[in-house]
Amino acid sequence: MSLVRSRRRVAHLTVSVGLVHAVLFLLAYWLLTSSPGARASDEEILAFYTGKQSRRLVLVGLYVMPFAGIAFLWFMVALRQWIQSSLHAVSELFSNVQLVAGILYVALFFTAAAASSAMAVSIEFSKAKVDPLLARQLPQFSGTLLIVFAMRMAAMFVFTTSRIGQQTRALPQWFVYAGLTVGLFLLFSATFSRVLVLVFPFWMLGLCVLLLWRTRTTTV
Repeated sequence: MSLVRSRRRVAHLTVSVGLVHAVLFLLAYWLLTSSPGARASDEEILAFYTGKQSRRLVLVGLYVMPFAGIAFLWFMVALRQWIQSSLHAVSELFSNVQLVAGILYVALFFTAAAASSAMAVSIEFSKAKVDPLLARQLPQFSGTLLIVFAMRMAAMFVFTTSRIGQQTRALPQWFVYAGLTVGLFLLFSATFSRVLVLVFPFWMLGLCVLLLWRTRTTTV
């Protein structure tokens, strides 16, 4: 019974920090991308960055994002601990790739957040002048880091988590196949649409709900 209680505590921790990451990431991403797009006119960019309220929305997103990253690190480690407490062997190869992919995912979206908020930070704290060219380029650079690189690392995390869940029977087959589909979409999608960034947090939400349900309905 002590093993069951221990697994349930780890599962509850995994679910809690996973939900926190997904919510904070979505909130921070929405705030950080509230700045004018690449097609905005110089006047729209100047109006956004010289307005304190609009500019500070980006700064709020910047300060929220580190907590999303911290929550993900807790989620990743707690998930690994929950899987390793099962009675089945865990592939060392997939486990290590999962760990590295998770760390790189966090590092890349941290870098993307810094790039996206660089103009707002410069104006807020160093009284720099608004450069419309940079104001267009920095969000594009941020989007490239997040969509092209971070989402590929997220795909590796989804792949390895799904495969480990299948090997240890910690995840049902339908969710494993769903994870493989999500991973392929994240890995090979060529779009720069912001919708792509929403796929991984929603997969995490689904994983957390599934873990909570399995914890309540199983005794091992």
